[in-house]
Amino acid sequence: MATRSDMTLEWQLRQVASETDYEAVSSALTAVFTYLHSLASGRRRQGKELVRLLETARGAAAGVGEWQVVRLLQDSLDYAEGRILQQDFAERYRLFQDGTRSERNRDFIASSLRAMHEWMVTACAAFLRDHPGASAEETLEHFRRQGRDAAFLRAPEGQPGRYVIPRGMSETSLWLERLLRSDRIEVWDPAEAAREIVSSPKALALLAADHAGQLVLRADELRRRSAGLDTLRAVVEDPLAREGDLQRGLEGQHWIFGGRFVGEAAHRRLVPGDEVDIPLIRGDGALHIIELKRAMSLKGPLIKKHRNAWVPAASVHEAVGQAVNYLTGLDEHRDRIREELGIEVRRASALVLIGHPGLHPHVPETEINEALRTFNSHLTRVEVLTYKDLLDNAERSLGGEPPFGDAEQPQGKPRER
Repeated sequence: MATRSDMTLEWQLRQVASETDYEAVSSALTAVFTYLHSLASGRRRQGKELVRLLETARGAAAGVGEWQVVRLLQDSLDYAEGRILQQDFAERYRLFQDGTRSERNRDFIASSLRAMHEWMVTACAAFLRDHPGASAEETLEHFRRQGRDAAFLRAPEGQPGRYVIPRGMSETSLWLERLLRSDRIEVWDPAEAAREIVSSPKALALLAADHAGQLVLRADELRRRSAGLDTLRAVVEDPLAREGDLQRGLEGQHWIFGGRFVGEAAHRRLVPGDEVDIPLIRGDGALHIIELKRAMSLKGPLIKKHRNAWVPAASVHEAVGQAVNYLTGLDEHRDRIREELGIEVRRASALVLIGHPGLHPHVPETEINEALRTFNSHLTRVEVLTYKDLLDNAERSLGGEPPFGDAEQPQGKPRER
């Protein structure tokens, strides 16, 4: 993920630093400033480490209950990761011109409005010349259509300095957007996806060949998910991958956890002292936390033999205990979390991802899965899965066959579950 680091961000962080009364938060912000100026060239440093340091500072503020500072640092993160535009960010915190609003922005908006109105007057005169009997409503509808089509403005390669608004594109886009919203195809922004597709001649040709266009869209979404799944599987099977590597591999892929979830919560530190790995929001608005442990690099066994049966080893029990502690903390702070963040945690649940059958190559995968299923049947709000089980379930949801897990499994026969 690209990050942004500039004078605007630093000035806002200086304001944030003046808001805290705690040494722990000040020290965390000092580490951010040190990192920003750690380049010999004098430029402000960017990168994932900047995001990590900002998250650490946000966590320190949450740990001492400085929720105003937490909100300010969340804005810092949103700006660094491109979710807030520079103009909005600068004016929100009045970073320039001694706290007054930006005259340059004001003049730019004024000149844009003037040019727009001059164009509208010229276009209106041209329309009325071609349609002398047009009513006021017909004239307004003409401009409404042009305004919708303006979203598809093009710059022809062979006509420098000239721009073209293709007429009728907005109707195609609206039809496609409605299709995306009504089908069960998961697309982050249906309106943006529709605009991109109808702006592509190749995509339009494919849509024209198919009366609903669903096959094209579904194939593209399946391709994206399949590529993400392949990348994640490579990380899961890496014997050196740590929790952070697995978390980065899962970023933006909450569909892997099933259709019960509508998205990922923006805040990971909901309770002072605790930061969940992946906070998901269920369809009923309740929180579901994902606790990540190592996969192939897990320290210690995943299961152990007990009285001629396989049972979860200590690492599984410790991870479940940690998840239970998270849920307890959420229960204790549920009123504040609901009031400040709008997240319902009273019905929160947790999933622990841990280990991989490859840790026990001489134990049939079916026995490992059965041991964990038996263990899960005695739990209420926590579930335990291996990474391979999660990936295999996701693979099946895409209509593919998961890789064979057992060495003795013959080729050509479905893996026993």
